Amino acid sequence: MLRNFAGWLVAAALAMPFAAHADSAGIRGIQVAANMTGAPHLNSHTVLVLNGANGEALYQKNTDLPLPFASITKLMTAMVTLDAGLSMDEPITITENEIDRLKNTSSRLSVGTTLPRREMLLLALMSSENRAAAALARTYPGGTQAFVAQMNRKARALGMNNTVFYDPTGLEVRNTATAMDLARMVRAANGYPLIRTFTTTQEHEVMSGSRRMLHYKNSNALVREGDWDISLQKTGYIQEAGRCMVLQTTVGSQPLIIVLLAAGAPSARVSDARAIRNWLERHPGTWLAG
Repeated sequence: MLRNFAGWLVAAALAMPFAAHADSAGIRGIQVAANMTGAPHLNSHTVLVLNGANGEALYQKNTDLPLPFASITKLMTAMVTLDAGLSMDEPITITENEIDRLKNTSSRLSVGTTLPRREMLLLALMSSENRAAAALARTYPGGTQAFVAQMNRKARALGMNNTVFYDPTGLEVRNTATAMDLARMVRAANGYPLIRTFTTTQEHEVMSGSRRMLHYKNSNALVREGDWDISLQKTGYIQEAGRCMVLQTTVGSQPLIIVLLAAGAPSARVSDARAIRNWLERHPGTWLAG
């Protein structure tokens, strides 16, 4: 059991009751039991699998609770950055402001490292680089406070009515959402070509402020392995959230949106994704119907 996780479930349930409804993103918030033929037993506390073509839920497990979702936050960070129309070639320098004093996580982007906004966005999405995400927010017109406010406005515009953002990195445990809201965010983010490209880039090198070449890899093992048809993904982890993952992927010819939250072991979210794909490949009628 994750430390304090049960307490978070209770608090989240009291704070934001789930409202199932149709919305502008085209996802239908219907509730169905995960009782399809041979449906897999999954480790993740919350699971949502949507038919990407019509928004119907194929599998749901504990999807009505707003939960922390860690670095999946960075999909919204990317959308707000790109919506602003800022120059992607503008150099951004990592400052003391980007040091994580909330969770005290480390970063290879040392203070003084300067990269174009494009590479900061790439590292934030591909390798979940927290300092890069924080720098994107700080250099937004009006600074980080204006950036986070825009994240919340964007969420409301997408119909993410059970979502709240407090920071652009996902280190803040108060960033919470329901699985259905995260599916809405995935669908919206999939409409940005640069987000699709950057979340599925396998590796990239940048020069640090100390003139060292830094080699970054994608945080998602499914992308690194290269045998999935993934158009967009994002992983996330903080202790309170557990291991999280969202995917826009294709099984056979069927587009799918998969949301996995609060998996326990480090490999559990990947194992769950594989189990879902195997289940759907064995039972294609599950997703061909409708």
